Amino acid sequence: MGKNLTSRSEDYSKWYNELVVKADLAENSAVRGCMVIKPYGYAIWEKMQAELDRMFKATGHQNAYFPLFVPKSLFEAEEKNAEGFAKECAVVTHYRLQNDPDRPGKLRVDPEAKLEEELVVRPTSEAIIWSTYKNWIQSYRDLPILINQWANVVRWEMRTRLFLRTAEFLWQEGHTAHATEQEALEETIQMNDIYAEFVQNFMAIPVIKGVKSESERFAGAIETYCIEALMQDGKALQAGTSHFLGQNFAKAFDVKFTNKEGKQDYVWATSWGVSTRLIGALIMTHSDDSGLVLPPNLAPIQVVIIPIYKNDEEFEAISEVAKSLVKDLQRLNISCKFDNRDTMRPGAKFAQYELQGVPLRIAIGPKDLANNTVEVARRDNLSKSIVPLENISELIENSLADIQVSLFEKAKTYRDNHISEVQDFENFKEVLENKGGFIAAYWDGTVETEQRIKELTKATIRCIPSDFVHEEGVCVFSGKPSKYKVLFAKAY
Repeated sequence: MGKNLTSRSEDYSKWYNELVVKADLAENSAVRGCMVIKPYGYAIWEKMQAELDRMFKATGHQNAYFPLFVPKSLFEAEEKNAEGFAKECAVVTHYRLQNDPDRPGKLRVDPEAKLEEELVVRPTSEAIIWSTYKNWIQSYRDLPILINQWANVVRWEMRTRLFLRTAEFLWQEGHTAHATEQEALEETIQMNDIYAEFVQNFMAIPVIKGVKSESERFAGAIETYCIEALMQDGKALQAGTSHFLGQNFAKAFDVKFTNKEGKQDYVWATSWGVSTRLIGALIMTHSDDSGLVLPPNLAPIQVVIIPIYKNDEEFEAISEVAKSLVKDLQRLNISCKFDNRDTMRPGAKFAQYELQGVPLRIAIGPKDLANNTVEVARRDNLSKSIVPLENISELIENSLADIQVSLFEKAKTYRDNHISEVQDFENFKEVLENKGGFIAAYWDGTVETEQRIKELTKATIRCIPSDFVHEEGVCVFSGKPSKYKVLFAKAY
């Protein structure tokens, strides 16, 4: 598994694409715009899934599953949502193939097998879920409903990139129903906070919490809360969103309940989700020209042990020590692999695990056994040290914790150094072109100004940060009065 990666400074996009493939995370499939997630990449997604699932259940949510197909009439029921996703929809029109009489051995769509109603392949599940909730909800006693779904969705993207934007991708989508506006709003904010906690503490990626501008909101939402991260190339990436849907979907699907006062009211709704796009964020936040750099909390293999030997006698002696160390680490819930393959030389193994971002690598040779030591190499800073075998488990545990924190702090320093405050549009364009990152600037609140800035610079409003102090200012573009600053950036 040779590296030979294009350097990030030479071509960041090419570096990313090469790394995803060479690190064995994913590859393009025979289906246009779709990817095959390979075992190593899927193992990362499984660790994300497990931690998020734990966090969701700790806040009272349950998992369920809803159909992949949405009847077109249901999809159309919430007008803004339907319009927002219409251009990305794949649609099923027929249910059978038949032999093609004009081309022996080939198949064609059976013209007699046309569906009575076309089925949309879900780009998101609000429509099918809210049509189901109508049957579940009669009284305030049936609320809240706190449901999460782990699923795949299809959005027919024209320009695709592995993990970041594919026609089909994996995600989770939460859909909750509440008796009051306040309860739904609190749920929306709580889930955005959970996403922030997960991405920062588990993925070691610093994020900025805030709300989207009106034009960047989820189609059909009254308010979209978000977390925004900054990649190494100075572009932003939306890492998670949580939507306050108000009563829009309840009204579209006539989902009413009898409240405590005995009166009929529409249910209040939220939806929220993150996807395999987070793996792209993970790659672009931490990795380097040598390959992946994975935070220990997410690494499928946290520690790899590589034997260095010349004969069977040395191998047996090293194996005994290595296997004992593996057991000790497993008791500490540290995932450890002893790579005793005899089909690769140690140097090739070093290169493989460096490319795949394993946080700690331990090498053991005959001299190490004689001195009761091992060589420990850290992936994050590429440092090596000779350490005594005594208390090695404790040292490894501490090193993994330190790597987790160090990766977050490094990414946070980069992010903080790439938040630039600007007062005029010339400075705005200069910073965007030469420095990149987030630009904090006053905005007059109009869609026209937002759209014009996007047309001229390709920068969008990533969020209105929740921790910005709102004070009067002058819009960076129009010169009109402004009530608050927002964060602009070019984005994935």
